Amino acid sequence: MELLLMLYLVPIFFSLLILWRKIDERRDRECYILDYQCYKPTNDRMLDTEFCGKIIKRTKNLGLLEYQFLLKAIVSAGIGEQTYAPRIMFSGREDNPTLDDGISEMEEFFYDSIGKLLERSGLSPTQIDVLVVNVSMLSTVPSLSARIVNRYKMREDIKVFNLTGMGCSASLISVDIVRNVFKSQKNRYALVVTSESLSPNWYSGNDRSKILANCLFRSGGCAILLSNNRALADQAMFKLRCLVRTHHGARDESYECCIQQEDAQGRIGFHLGKTLPKAATRALIDNLKAISPRILPIRELVRFAAVSMYRKMMNQNPTKGSGPRPVLNFKTGVDHFCIHTGGKAVIDGIGVNLNLSEYDLEPARMTLHRFGNTSASSLWYVLGYMEAKKRLKKGDKVFMISFGAGFKCNSCLWEVVRDLGDGNVWSDCVDSYPPESIVNPFLEKFGWIRDEDPSTFKML
Repeated sequence: MELLLMLYLVPIFFSLLILWRKIDERRDRECYILDYQCYKPTNDRMLDTEFCGKIIKRTKNLGLLEYQFLLKAIVSAGIGEQTYAPRIMFSGREDNPTLDDGISEMEEFFYDSIGKLLERSGLSPTQIDVLVVNVSMLSTVPSLSARIVNRYKMREDIKVFNLTGMGCSASLISVDIVRNVFKSQKNRYALVVTSESLSPNWYSGNDRSKILANCLFRSGGCAILLSNNRALADQAMFKLRCLVRTHHGARDESYECCIQQEDAQGRIGFHLGKTLPKAATRALIDNLKAISPRILPIRELVRFAAVSMYRKMMNQNPTKGSGPRPVLNFKTGVDHFCIHTGGKAVIDGIGVNLNLSEYDLEPARMTLHRFGNTSASSLWYVLGYMEAKKRLKKGDKVFMISFGAGFKCNSCLWEVVRDLGDGNVWSDCVDSYPPESIVNPFLEKFGWIRDEDPSTFKML
């Protein structure tokens, strides 16, 4: 009898052991954000209306039509007067950048933000197991990641990834790399460093599709500390729930809408094509189709399916007309929306597609106004705004959405692990946001350009 009992118990215990190991392994695959540090350049790198006007005036290849286009673009961009530019702009050398200009711009950010992050966390650089650096438009030898390893004397067995050319959605690609490393290794620390080098990428020609990038992009960056150590779960700020990447590079129209290329005179610039809004919308829709079942409650998915089926049935009967347009309510599974600050039109477009309120869009709009489009690091300034405004409470869900050249749309969902509201890059100005108006003074100062005659115009 005892032998028979043992024969029954052994496989049961063995099955429970296997189940426990799988659960235990899954817990070690979690991805937590322990801390992050957005970069704020020094005030001597701040762009106001007067200085922007000087930069435009000294760009010799522009005529009245280009000035009028720039005025319209800047006024409607949603960018304020406190954004930052690289030092090369203030020395008047944007037409003749050197390799050192790009490297020094990045090193200034690296040493400030990484240093502050490590000091605040109490970690030694030798404790970092994974380093992922994404700077799309600057490739050096040794790589930027190697420069960080050398500066902080990190371990020789550190896993290093250096990403270039990945565009504004690169920081979520970096997080995805970290997440995948965490799946196979326990109790690791990872450092993600995300920025963009503007020094070597000023466009001095007169192609409107390339001039636009000069108006939107500004200096910034962020360093993010992540771990999968379950012992740190209670100390973490955010826990990654899911991440989805969508890449439409196989579509020629999407691939070519956002691309670095030479103009007719051989000047390199970043082309933003007229098909960009269409490509972005298509990528967003496909990305939302993939992530929606993972972040929205069953009741919302069932409701959406029912409405979709009803509309389809109505469309098959012309006498009854079409039913209501089916729209997913993302607020049933998301508390906060962290939207890439690609421009006012990008923010407005996502707001319309997701049926978001001005409260939902406020963090992205204010980030665009205060810091501009800082490329892949923009998302973290938006997140910082929410934290500084004390919006983030334990258990809240934060949905991040970003776009990038290729064409890519990446998104993820974070869960807030504890109440947040500590000081960050917004501390000295968050009380003044949102301002009564985010209209910049360019129209007031340079509005006369709209009424100029091309035959008599002369820029003083």
